[in-house]
Amino acid sequence: MPACLTVPTRRHLLGAGISIAFLPVVAGAGKRPLRISLLGQSLIKTDLRATGWKGLAEFRRVLKGRDVVFTDLETVIAGPLAGKSTRPAGSEVLHVGDPSVIDCLQAIGVNIVATSNNHAWDLDTGGILSTIDALRTRQLAFAGTGSDLAAASAPGFLRGRGTVALVAAAAGAIREGAAATGSRPGVNELRRAADGALLPLDVERYLAAIRLAAAGGATVIAYLHSHYWEPRKSDTPGWQRELARQAIDVGAATFVAHGVPELQGIEYYRGAPLFHGLSSFIFQSEKADDAYGPEAWQSAIAELDIIDDVVETRLIPVQLDAGGLHHEGRRVRGSPRLATGSSVDEVVERLSRLSMALGSSVRFETAKQRRQGVTSVGISPNLPPS
Repeated sequence: MPACLTVPTRRHLLGAGISIAFLPVVAGAGKRPLRISLLGQSLIKTDLRATGWKGLAEFRRVLKGRDVVFTDLETVIAGPLAGKSTRPAGSEVLHVGDPSVIDCLQAIGVNIVATSNNHAWDLDTGGILSTIDALRTRQLAFAGTGSDLAAASAPGFLRGRGTVALVAAAAGAIREGAAATGSRPGVNELRRAADGALLPLDVERYLAAIRLAAAGGATVIAYLHSHYWEPRKSDTPGWQRELARQAIDVGAATFVAHGVPELQGIEYYRGAPLFHGLSSFIFQSEKADDAYGPEAWQSAIAELDIIDDVVETRLIPVQLDAGGLHHEGRRVRGSPRLATGSSVDEVVERLSRLSMALGSSVRFETAKQRRQGVTSVGISPNLPPS
Protein backbone atom coordinates (compact mmCIF):
# COMPACT_ATOMS: atom_id res chain seq x y z
CA MET A 1 0.00 0.00 0.00
CA PRO A 2 1.42 3.43 -0.84
CA ALA A 3 2.75 5.46 2.04
CA CYS A 4 0.87 8.59 2.96
CA LEU A 5 1.91 12.04 4.07
CA THR A 6 -0.29 14.65 5.68
CA VAL A 7 1.05 18.22 5.74
CA PRO A 8 -0.60 20.11 8.61
CA THR A 9 1.48 23.27 8.96
CA ARG A 10 0.06 26.77 8.80
CA ARG A 11 3.20 27.88 6.93
CA HIS A 12 2.30 25.66 3.98
CA LEU A 13 -1.21 27.03 3.79
CA LEU A 14 -0.01 30.61 3.92
CA GLY A 15 2.57 29.84 1.26
CA ALA A 16 0.08 28.40 -1.20
CA GLY A 17 1.79 30.09 -4.12
CA ILE A 18 5.14 28.40 -3.46
CA SER A 19 5.99 25.19 -5.28
CA ILE A 20 6.62 22.07 -3.23
CA ALA A 21 9.83 20.32 -4.09
CA PHE A 22 9.04 17.14 -2.15
CA LEU A 23 5.97 16.17 -4.22
CA PRO A 24 7.37 14.07 -7.08
CA VAL A 25 5.20 13.70 -10.15
CA VAL A 26 5.50 10.97 -12.73
CA ALA A 27 3.98 12.69 -15.76
CA GLY A 28 2.34 10.10 -17.98
CA ALA A 29 5.17 7.60 -17.51
CA GLY A 30 4.63 4.90 -20.08
CA LYS A 31 1.20 6.45 -20.71
CA ARG A 32 -0.30 4.19 -18.08
CA PRO A 33 -3.20 6.13 -16.59
CA LEU A 34 -3.49 7.23 -13.00
CA ARG A 35 -6.43 5.10 -11.82
CA ILE A 36 -8.76 6.68 -9.27
CA SER A 37 -11.90 5.14 -7.79
CA LEU A 38 -14.33 7.36 -5.90
CA LEU A 39 -16.78 5.54 -3.61
CA GLY A 40 -19.89 6.72 -1.84
CA GLN A 41 -19.61 7.67 1.82
CA SER A 42 -18.90 4.93 4.36
CA LEU A 43 -21.07 4.98 7.47
CA ILE A 44 -19.47 1.86 8.93
CA LYS A 45 -19.79 0.93 12.59
CA THR A 46 -19.45 -2.86 12.29
CA ASP A 47 -16.59 -4.61 10.50
CA LEU A 48 -18.33 -6.26 7.56
CA ARG A 49 -15.70 -8.98 7.35
CA ALA A 50 -17.09 -10.41 10.60
CA THR A 51 -20.63 -10.64 9.22
CA GLY A 52 -19.96 -12.91 6.25
CA TRP A 53 -20.24 -10.00 3.83
CA LYS A 54 -20.56 -11.49 0.35
CA GLY A 55 -19.38 -8.30 -1.32
CA LEU A 56 -15.86 -8.52 0.09
CA ALA A 57 -14.37 -10.60 -2.73
CA GLU A 58 -16.13 -8.74 -5.55
CA PHE A 59 -15.07 -5.28 -4.37
CA ARG A 60 -11.53 -6.49 -3.81
CA ARG A 61 -11.57 -7.62 -7.43
CA VAL A 62 -13.11 -4.38 -8.74
CA LEU A 63 -10.71 -2.15 -6.83
CA LYS A 64 -7.57 -4.23 -7.35
CA GLY A 65 -4.99 -2.30 -9.31
CA ARG A 66 -6.57 1.10 -8.67
CA ASP A 67 -3.95 3.64 -7.59
CA VAL A 68 -6.38 5.66 -5.50
CA VAL A 69 -9.50 4.37 -3.72
CA PHE A 70 -11.36 7.14 -1.89
CA THR A 71 -14.29 7.29 0.51
CA ASP A 72 -15.59 9.48 3.32
CA LEU A 73 -15.20 7.90 6.77
CA GLU A 74 -18.50 8.95 8.32
CA THR A 75 -17.62 7.29 11.61
CA VAL A 76 -15.61 8.42 14.60
CA ILE A 77 -13.11 5.86 15.88
CA ALA A 78 -13.24 4.94 19.56
CA GLY A 79 -9.89 4.71 21.31
CA PRO A 80 -7.87 5.92 24.29
CA LEU A 81 -8.02 9.54 23.13
CA ALA A 82 -11.79 9.61 22.53
CA GLY A 83 -14.09 11.73 24.67
CA LYS A 84 -17.67 11.21 25.78
CA SER A 85 -20.56 11.08 23.36
CA THR A 86 -21.88 14.45 22.20
CA ARG A 87 -25.16 12.80 21.21
CA PRO A 88 -28.03 11.83 23.54
CA ALA A 89 -27.79 8.39 25.16
CA GLY A 90 -28.91 5.69 22.75
CA SER A 91 -28.98 8.10 19.81
CA GLU A 92 -29.68 6.46 16.46
CA VAL A 93 -27.30 8.94 14.84
CA LEU A 94 -24.29 8.25 17.06
CA HIS A 95 -21.75 6.94 14.54
CA VAL A 96 -18.91 5.21 16.41
CA GLY A 97 -16.78 2.24 15.43
CA ASP A 98 -13.58 0.61 16.61
CA PRO A 99 -10.42 0.65 14.47
CA SER A 100 -11.38 -2.61 12.76
CA VAL A 101 -13.79 -0.69 10.51
CA ILE A 102 -10.79 1.10 9.00
CA ASP A 103 -9.12 -2.28 8.48
CA CYS A 104 -12.28 -3.43 6.67
CA LEU A 105 -12.07 -0.50 4.25
CA GLN A 106 -8.37 -1.09 3.68
CA ALA A 107 -9.09 -4.77 2.99
CA ILE A 108 -10.93 -3.81 -0.21
CA GLY A 109 -8.30 -1.28 -1.25
CA VAL A 110 -9.31 2.07 0.30
CA ASN A 111 -6.15 4.13 0.74
CA ILE A 112 -7.36 7.72 1.25
CA VAL A 113 -10.36 9.05 3.20
CA ALA A 114 -12.09 12.30 4.04
CA THR A 115 -12.81 12.90 7.72
CA SER A 116 -14.69 16.20 7.36
CA ASN A 117 -18.31 15.44 8.21
CA ASN A 118 -21.00 16.06 10.81
CA HIS A 119 -20.16 12.90 12.78
CA ALA A 120 -16.44 13.51 13.26
CA TRP A 121 -17.22 15.14 16.63
CA ASP A 122 -19.59 12.44 17.97
CA LEU A 123 -17.01 11.61 20.68
CA ASP A 124 -16.07 15.25 21.31
CA THR A 125 -12.67 16.71 20.47
CA GLY A 126 -10.98 13.55 21.70
CA GLY A 127 -12.83 11.61 19.03
CA ILE A 128 -11.28 13.81 16.35
CA LEU A 129 -7.83 12.99 17.71
CA SER A 130 -8.64 9.29 18.22
CA THR A 131 -9.71 8.93 14.59
CA ILE A 132 -6.62 10.74 13.34
CA ASP A 133 -4.42 8.50 15.52
CA ALA A 134 -6.04 5.34 14.13
CA LEU A 135 -5.62 6.53 10.55
CA ARG A 136 -1.98 7.48 11.04
CA THR A 137 -1.24 4.17 12.74
CA ARG A 138 -2.51 2.44 9.59
CA GLN A 139 -0.67 4.86 7.27
CA LEU A 140 -3.98 5.79 5.67
CA ALA A 141 -3.97 9.18 3.95
CA PHE A 142 -6.71 11.57 5.04
CA ALA A 143 -7.84 15.19 5.04
CA GLY A 144 -10.60 17.28 6.59
CA THR A 145 -9.83 17.23 10.32
CA GLY A 146 -6.74 18.13 12.29
CA SER A 147 -5.19 19.38 15.49
CA ASP A 148 -6.08 22.95 14.53
CA LEU A 149 -7.60 24.82 11.59
CA ALA A 150 -4.40 24.83 9.56
CA ALA A 151 -4.05 21.07 9.90
CA ALA A 152 -7.73 20.44 9.18
CA SER A 153 -7.55 22.60 6.05
CA ALA A 154 -4.31 21.17 4.72
CA PRO A 155 -4.16 18.71 1.82
CA GLY A 156 -3.65 15.05 2.62
CA PHE A 157 -1.14 13.44 0.25
CA LEU A 158 -1.02 9.90 -1.11
CA ARG A 159 2.31 9.09 -2.71
CA GLY A 160 2.52 6.16 -5.07
CA ARG A 161 2.17 6.48 -8.81
CA GLY A 162 2.74 10.20 -8.85
CA THR A 163 1.18 12.19 -6.03
CA VAL A 164 -2.51 12.58 -5.29
CA ALA A 165 -3.79 15.20 -2.88
CA LEU A 166 -7.16 15.36 -1.11
CA VAL A 167 -8.59 18.66 0.08
CA ALA A 168 -11.68 18.08 2.23
CA ALA A 169 -14.24 20.29 3.97
CA ALA A 170 -17.73 20.08 5.45
CA ALA A 171 -20.67 22.47 5.24
CA GLY A 172 -23.78 22.24 7.38
CA ALA A 173 -24.69 20.33 10.57
CA ILE A 174 -21.30 21.07 12.15
CA ARG A 175 -22.27 21.61 15.78
CA GLU A 176 -20.81 24.20 18.16
CA GLY A 177 -17.40 22.93 19.26
CA ALA A 178 -16.85 20.63 16.27
CA ALA A 179 -15.14 23.08 13.91
CA ALA A 180 -11.38 23.43 14.04
CA THR A 181 -10.01 26.77 15.18
CA GLY A 182 -6.53 28.22 15.47
CA SER A 183 -6.09 26.38 18.77
CA ARG A 184 -8.71 23.60 18.78
CA PRO A 185 -8.86 20.28 16.91
CA GLY A 186 -11.84 19.81 14.66
CA VAL A 187 -13.39 19.83 11.21
CA ASN A 188 -12.52 22.07 8.29
CA GLU A 189 -15.88 23.85 8.11
CA LEU A 190 -17.25 26.01 5.31
CA ARG A 191 -19.79 28.30 6.98
CA ARG A 192 -22.71 30.14 5.45
CA ALA A 193 -23.60 33.78 5.89
CA ALA A 194 -27.12 35.04 6.60
CA ASP A 195 -27.81 35.32 2.87
CA GLY A 196 -27.01 31.63 2.35
CA ALA A 197 -23.70 32.15 0.57
CA LEU A 198 -20.55 30.47 1.84
CA LEU A 199 -18.26 32.78 3.79
CA PRO A 200 -15.54 34.05 1.40
CA LEU A 201 -12.83 33.56 4.04
CA ASP A 202 -13.67 29.86 4.35
CA VAL A 203 -13.92 29.37 0.59
CA GLU A 204 -10.55 31.01 0.02
CA ARG A 205 -8.96 28.76 2.64
CA TYR A 206 -10.37 25.72 0.81
CA LEU A 207 -9.21 26.98 -2.57
CA ALA A 208 -5.78 27.94 -1.22
CA ALA A 209 -5.19 24.34 -0.15
CA ILE A 210 -6.08 23.15 -3.66
CA ARG A 211 -3.70 25.71 -5.18
CA LEU A 212 -1.00 24.57 -2.77
CA ALA A 213 -1.26 20.93 -3.81
CA ALA A 214 -1.68 21.64 -7.53
CA ALA A 215 1.32 24.00 -7.51
CA GLY A 216 3.46 21.07 -6.37
CA GLY A 217 2.23 18.91 -9.25
CA ALA A 218 -0.24 16.74 -7.38
CA THR A 219 -3.46 15.45 -8.89
CA VAL A 220 -6.05 17.03 -6.61
CA ILE A 221 -9.37 15.60 -5.47
CA ALA A 222 -11.58 18.39 -4.07
CA TYR A 223 -14.11 17.03 -1.57
CA LEU A 224 -17.17 18.43 0.19
CA HIS A 225 -19.46 16.82 2.76
CA SER A 226 -22.63 18.90 2.77
CA HIS A 227 -25.76 19.00 4.91
CA TYR A 228 -27.13 22.16 3.36
CA TRP A 229 -29.71 20.15 1.49
CA GLU A 230 -32.31 21.33 -0.97
CA PRO A 231 -36.03 20.59 -0.28
CA ARG A 232 -35.67 17.65 -2.68
CA LYS A 233 -32.47 16.02 -1.48
CA SER A 234 -31.37 14.81 -4.90
CA ASP A 235 -31.21 18.39 -6.21
CA THR A 236 -27.77 20.02 -6.25
CA PRO A 237 -27.68 23.58 -4.86
CA GLY A 238 -26.27 26.35 -7.00
CA TRP A 239 -23.66 27.36 -4.44
CA GLN A 240 -22.20 23.83 -4.50
CA ARG A 241 -21.97 23.87 -8.29
CA GLU A 242 -20.12 27.19 -8.08
CA LEU A 243 -17.72 25.86 -5.43
CA ALA A 244 -16.97 22.83 -7.60
CA ARG A 245 -16.14 25.06 -10.56
CA GLN A 246 -13.90 27.24 -8.43
CA ALA A 247 -12.06 24.12 -7.27
CA ILE A 248 -11.37 23.12 -10.88
CA ASP A 249 -10.30 26.67 -11.77
CA VAL A 250 -7.55 26.60 -9.14
CA GLY A 251 -6.21 23.18 -10.10
CA ALA A 252 -8.40 20.28 -8.92
CA ALA A 253 -8.73 17.34 -11.30
CA THR A 254 -12.18 16.42 -10.01
CA PHE A 255 -14.78 17.36 -7.40
CA VAL A 256 -16.77 14.86 -5.35
CA ALA A 257 -19.41 15.36 -2.66
CA HIS A 258 -21.30 13.33 -0.09
CA GLY A 259 -23.71 14.12 2.71
CA VAL A 260 -27.06 13.53 1.07
CA PRO A 261 -27.79 9.77 1.32
CA GLU A 262 -28.91 9.75 -2.32
CA LEU A 263 -27.31 10.12 -5.71
CA GLN A 264 -27.05 13.58 -7.19
CA GLY A 265 -26.20 14.69 -10.71
CA ILE A 266 -22.88 14.71 -12.54
CA GLU A 267 -21.61 17.48 -14.77
CA TYR A 268 -18.42 18.40 -16.60
CA TYR A 269 -16.56 21.66 -16.31
CA ARG A 270 -13.44 22.38 -18.37
CA GLY A 271 -13.15 18.65 -19.04
CA ALA A 272 -13.25 17.71 -15.34
CA PRO A 273 -16.04 15.51 -13.93
CA LEU A 274 -17.97 16.93 -10.98
CA PHE A 275 -19.72 14.28 -8.86
CA HIS A 276 -22.22 16.22 -6.78
CA GLY A 277 -23.39 13.24 -4.75
CA LEU A 278 -22.28 9.58 -4.84
CA SER A 279 -24.65 8.52 -2.04
CA SER A 280 -23.42 5.77 0.31
CA PHE A 281 -21.01 2.92 -0.26
CA ILE A 282 -21.74 1.54 3.22
CA PHE A 283 -24.81 2.80 5.09
CA GLN A 284 -25.15 1.23 8.55
CA SER A 285 -27.99 3.52 9.54
CA GLU A 286 -29.99 2.69 12.66
CA LYS A 287 -32.94 4.88 11.77
CA ALA A 288 -36.43 3.46 11.29
CA ASP A 289 -37.12 1.50 8.11
CA ASP A 290 -39.30 4.28 6.71
CA ALA A 291 -36.72 7.04 7.32
CA TYR A 292 -35.36 6.71 3.79
CA GLY A 293 -36.71 5.74 0.41
CA PRO A 294 -35.19 3.17 -1.97
CA GLU A 295 -32.91 5.89 -3.35
CA ALA A 296 -30.80 5.71 -0.18
CA TRP A 297 -29.80 2.12 -0.88
CA GLN A 298 -28.22 2.65 -4.28
CA SER A 299 -24.97 4.35 -5.25
CA ALA A 300 -22.16 4.24 -7.76
CA ILE A 301 -18.40 3.98 -7.92
CA ALA A 302 -16.79 6.53 -10.23
CA GLU A 303 -13.66 5.24 -11.98
CA LEU A 304 -11.33 7.90 -13.38
CA ASP A 305 -8.37 7.01 -15.59
CA ILE A 306 -6.21 10.10 -16.13
CA ILE A 307 -3.45 10.57 -18.71
CA ASP A 308 -2.01 14.01 -19.44
CA ASP A 309 -5.04 15.78 -17.94
CA VAL A 310 -7.46 13.74 -20.07
CA VAL A 311 -9.99 11.92 -17.90
CA GLU A 312 -11.76 8.73 -18.96
CA THR A 313 -14.66 8.02 -16.62
CA ARG A 314 -16.86 5.01 -15.90
CA LEU A 315 -19.62 4.42 -13.38
CA ILE A 316 -20.16 1.11 -11.57
CA PRO A 317 -23.66 0.84 -10.02
CA VAL A 318 -23.85 -0.40 -6.42
CA GLN A 319 -26.83 -1.85 -4.52
CA LEU A 320 -26.98 -1.75 -0.70
CA ASP A 321 -28.84 -4.20 1.53
CA ALA A 322 -31.71 -2.25 3.08
CA GLY A 323 -32.98 -5.19 5.12
CA GLY A 324 -29.75 -6.08 6.82
CA LEU A 325 -28.87 -8.93 9.13
CA HIS A 326 -28.39 -9.44 12.86
CA HIS A 327 -24.84 -9.69 14.11
CA GLU A 328 -23.87 -9.91 17.78
CA GLY A 329 -27.21 -8.46 18.86
CA ARG A 330 -27.11 -5.61 16.39
CA ARG A 331 -28.90 -5.08 13.10
CA VAL A 332 -26.41 -4.27 10.37
CA ARG A 333 -27.86 -2.71 7.23
CA GLY A 334 -26.41 -1.01 4.19
CA SER A 335 -23.84 -3.61 3.10
CA PRO A 336 -22.91 -3.09 -0.57
CA ARG A 337 -22.87 -5.48 -3.52
CA LEU A 338 -22.30 -4.83 -7.19
CA ALA A 339 -25.67 -3.95 -8.68
CA THR A 340 -27.19 -6.43 -11.12
CA GLY A 341 -30.25 -6.64 -13.35
CA SER A 342 -32.85 -3.93 -12.88
CA SER A 343 -30.80 -2.23 -10.15
CA VAL A 344 -28.16 -1.31 -12.74
CA ASP A 345 -30.80 0.28 -14.95
CA GLU A 346 -32.32 2.18 -12.02
CA VAL A 347 -28.98 3.68 -10.97
CA VAL A 348 -28.05 4.68 -14.52
CA GLU A 349 -31.51 6.13 -15.22
CA ARG A 350 -31.47 8.13 -11.99
CA LEU A 351 -27.99 9.53 -12.60
CA SER A 352 -28.84 10.37 -16.19
CA ARG A 353 -32.00 12.21 -15.17
CA LEU A 354 -30.33 14.13 -12.33
CA SER A 355 -27.39 15.05 -14.55
CA MET A 356 -29.67 16.29 -17.31
CA ALA A 357 -31.31 18.61 -14.76
CA LEU A 358 -27.90 20.30 -14.37
CA GLY A 359 -27.64 20.96 -18.10
CA SER A 360 -26.30 18.90 -20.96
CA SER A 361 -22.60 18.72 -20.15
CA VAL A 362 -22.42 14.93 -19.68
CA ARG A 363 -23.06 12.11 -22.11
CA PHE A 364 -23.92 8.61 -20.88
CA GLU A 365 -22.97 5.70 -23.10
CA THR A 366 -26.04 3.85 -24.20
CA ALA A 367 -24.40 0.41 -24.06
CA LYS A 368 -23.41 -0.96 -20.66
CA GLN A 369 -19.94 -2.51 -20.56
CA ARG A 370 -19.07 -5.89 -19.05
CA ARG A 371 -15.52 -6.19 -17.76
CA GLN A 372 -14.55 -9.26 -15.74
CA GLY A 373 -18.14 -9.70 -14.67
CA VAL A 374 -18.58 -6.03 -13.70
CA THR A 375 -21.23 -3.86 -15.33
CA SER A 376 -20.15 -0.26 -15.91
CA VAL A 377 -21.35 2.72 -17.92
CA GLY A 378 -19.00 5.21 -19.54
CA ILE A 379 -19.58 8.94 -19.28
CA SER A 380 -17.85 11.77 -21.09
CA PRO A 381 -18.24 15.48 -21.80
CA ASN A 382 -21.13 16.13 -24.15
CA LEU A 383 -19.25 18.31 -26.59
CA PRO A 384 -21.27 20.42 -29.04
CA PRO A 385 -20.91 19.45 -32.70
CA SER A 386 -18.15 21.34 -34.52
